[in-house]
Amino acid sequence: MRRSGFFFNLRRNLGCTRALKHVTLNGEHATHDTGPVYRGEPRTKGQHSFYQLIHQGTRLIPCHFIAFANPLNPLGRHHDMLLANVFAQTEALAFGKTPEQVRAEGTPDWLAPHRAFEGNRPSNTILVERLTPGALGKLVALYEHAVFTQGVIWNIDSFDQWGVELGKVLAQPIIAEIENPVDPPLNHDSSTNTLIRRYRNLKKQQ
Repeated sequence: MRRSGFFFNLRRNLGCTRALKHVTLNGEHATHDTGPVYRGEPRTKGQHSFYQLIHQGTRLIPCHFIAFANPLNPLGRHHDMLLANVFAQTEALAFGKTPEQVRAEGTPDWLAPHRAFEGNRPSNTILVERLTPGALGKLVALYEHAVFTQGVIWNIDSFDQWGVELGKVLAQPIIAEIENPVDPPLNHDSSTNTLIRRYRNLKKQQ
């Protein structure tokens, strides 16, 4: 789980911190959306957090499922059950369930709309033989290339992070203000000043 968790964190980092720009390579304001937001969880952890959004939300959210045919730590039928969930979720996303099907199962009319699924929700499934260093490297390369390709299509630089750099620069004087043994003069906005003062006061109470 730690291995797969590392990959999902890396994937979010690639997509969410690399391709989020509002300025094109020409220095002009982008007229299109860039940088989709990524969510991912290993095993079935995502089923009770964001799968509902993918299945019945108001926004169409394409998704990827990555599965491995051979587990690194076999445990009875556990892996078969996990893979069955992968295949079932993608089937449900693709085909959904009509109100008529729901009613045929004996669901009352008032509840049928809530249990119906539109389907036609796009997904890709990558089924790999086993999670090995080589397989992980190929997956990383695949998504790195996807981020690069998005940057080419959107005409942005996917591999600089000036927004993050601004936060790091602004943090330097705040560190000095937090660590100052006497109350320093604060010249930030009212929200930042209040947060610094509150943090300093709470530290004193320890």
